Amino acid sequence: MSLLRTYSKPKVFGLIVVVALVVGALLGVLAKQTGQGWLVTTLHTIGSIFTNLLQVTVLPLVFTAIVLGIVSLRGLGGARTAARLGGKTVLWFATTSLIAVLIGIAVGKIVNPGSGVSLQPQPSTVQKLASRDHGSWLDLINNLVPSNLVEAFADGEILQVVLVSLAVGLAAYALGDRAQPFVSFNRAVFDIVQKVLGWIIRLAPLGVLGLIGNAFATYGDQFVRPLLSLIVAVYAGTLLVLFVVYPLLLRFVGKVSPALFFRKAWTALQFAFVSRSSGATLPLSRQTAVNLGVDPGYASFAVPLGTTTKMDGCAAVYPAVATIFIANLFGISLSFGDYVLIVVVAVFGAIATAGVTGWFTMLTLTLSTLNLPPEVIATGIAVIYGIDPILDMMRTATNVAGQIAIPTWIARTEGLLDDEVLHSKTSTPLLDAPAGEPAREPAPANA
Repeated sequence: MSLLRTYSKPKVFGLIVVVALVVGALLGVLAKQTGQGWLVTTLHTIGSIFTNLLQVTVLPLVFTAIVLGIVSLRGLGGARTAARLGGKTVLWFATTSLIAVLIGIAVGKIVNPGSGVSLQPQPSTVQKLASRDHGSWLDLINNLVPSNLVEAFADGEILQVVLVSLAVGLAAYALGDRAQPFVSFNRAVFDIVQKVLGWIIRLAPLGVLGLIGNAFATYGDQFVRPLLSLIVAVYAGTLLVLFVVYPLLLRFVGKVSPALFFRKAWTALQFAFVSRSSGATLPLSRQTAVNLGVDPGYASFAVPLGTTTKMDGCAAVYPAVATIFIANLFGISLSFGDYVLIVVVAVFGAIATAGVTGWFTMLTLTLSTLNLPPEVIATGIAVIYGIDPILDMMRTATNVAGQIAIPTWIARTEGLLDDEVLHSKTSTPLLDAPAGEPAREPAPANA
C-alpha cells in the first residue's frame, strides 16, 4: 500500500502528525533553551520549503478547479439551475459567516482576551507590519481586475485569478462543445497539479515538524503565558463553529449524520490543520464532498468557490476575537456600533481572505473600518504575529470544514446528494480520483 493511501486512513495519518507535532515542539524548545542556532535555522528551512511547495500549487488549482466546476454545472439542469445553485451557495456562505462572527464576538466578550496584558513587540516587527498595505474596501475593489493576466499569476494575486477564472468558466459554459478542447486542457492541468500535491502531502509530517519546531524555537513561552487568553478564545470560537454550528446544520438541514461527516472529512481537516492552507487542501476537500455523496459537478463548483471566499475561521471568528484583544491591549472601549461594523465586515468582506495573507488582510480591514490609529493596528498585530501559526491551524481546519459541509447540505436540499455514496463504508481514496467526473443524474428532491 502506498504511503499516500496510508495517509487516507485518518488514524494512521493522525498518529504520524501527532508524533511530528510532539517531536517538532521538543526540538524547538531544545533549540531555544540551548541556543542552538543551526537547529533553529534547520527547522525554519524545513517549514519554509514545505509551505512554499504547498503555495506553488494554489493558483493553478484554484483557476482550473473553478473553470471545471462552472462547466460541470451544465449537467445539473441548465443555466437556471446553475444560477439557483450559485445563489443558494453564496447565501449560505453569508449566513454561516454571520453565525460565526456572532460566536466570535460572544466568546471574545466572555474570555476578554488581552485584558491586563502589556506586551511590547520588537520594533523591527512593528516596522515590517506597518509598511505593509493594510486591507481596505477601496483597495479590495481596485485590486479585483488585473491589468495583466500573466502578472496576476506571477504576483500571486489570488483575488484577480478568482475573478478571471469565474469569467473564463462562464465563457466556457456558454460556448458548450466549442470550448471542449480548452476544458480538456484545464482538466489535464488540474489532474497534474493534483498528482504533484499528492506527492507533497507525503512530506506533511516533516513539514509540520519544521513549522512547529521553528515556532517554539522563536517564541517559546509566549505560547502559554501572556497570549494564552487569545489562543483560548480563538480555539473556543472556532471549535464551537466546527463542532456545534456545522453539525446542527448538517443534521437539521442536510439530514446528514455529523459523525458520518467527520469520519469522512477527518483526513482533509487534519491536512488543513497541518498545512494551514485551504488552497492546498482543495483536492482533498473536493473529493471528500464527493465521498459524502455530493454530486461531482456541484462539488467541483462549490468547494473551489468556498476555498477562495468561505473562511469562517479566518474571516469571522478570528477578526472578532483579535479585534477585542487588541482593543483591550490598548484600553480602547468598543461601542455597539463597532460590533455591528465587525459583523458587516465579516459577512461582506470574506473574499478578502483569499490568499496566504488572508488573515492579515481581513484583520486589518476590520481594524481600519473601526478607524483605529495605524500605530495601534501595526503594534496590535505585531503582538499576536508570533503565535499566528498556532491560531492559523485551527482557523484553517474550520475554514475547510465549512467548505465541505455547506455544499453537502445544499446538495441535500437540491436533490443532489447520493445517499448510497454517503452511507458507503468504502470511498474513493482522497486525491486518487480524476477531476471532472461526469455529473450524476439529480436524485429526487425528497431523496
